[in-house]
Amino acid sequence: MSRILLHICCAPCAVYPLRQLGSEGNEVVCFFYNPNIHPYREYAQRLESVHRLEAVTCAPVLYRDEYGLEVFLRHVVFLEQDRCATCYKLRLEEAARTAAENGFDAFTTTLLYSKFQKHELIRETGEVAGKACNVPFLYRDFRVGWREGVESSKAMNLYRQPYCGCVYSEWERYRPRSTPSRRRP
Repeated sequence: MSRILLHICCAPCAVYPLRQLGSEGNEVVCFFYNPNIHPYREYAQRLESVHRLEAVTCAPVLYRDEYGLEVFLRHVVFLEQDRCATCYKLRLEEAARTAAENGFDAFTTTLLYSKFQKHELIRETGEVAGKACNVPFLYRDFRVGWREGVESSKAMNLYRQPYCGCVYSEWERYRPRSTPSRRRP
């Protein structure tokens, strides 16, 4: 049995990886740290949903409950096209530090559950963070359980967010796809 720290981006994305890792006999502890989630109301909804997941599954969760608007923006300003790499780095470095400080055998992330994330970049970032902290990054392609996780999270009545979390993805999700031209009289 291994002790694994599972960084969670949100409750619905944690359902399948948590179940899968646990079914393999691992002791899994979740870790919520997401300075990328904006605006604050979105952050609060996701945090509340993680509390609900913890209650329903009895999975222990370590919380780093910090609304990180300033932290995130300082790291991505003028680098908006590379924001995902920055976002992964912020969260996975903190997950690696937390895993090392608390004696975990390995760490991984629910970012690997999403079919919308950049898996190779997540893998590379996790491996670099793990080496720096002397704790292995456990790569798993949790996308195979996408449908199962979606159905289970709905059955648990977990908040299902409509975008990845950052203010840029929120803008991309809701902006008008085409802007009608304005005519001057």
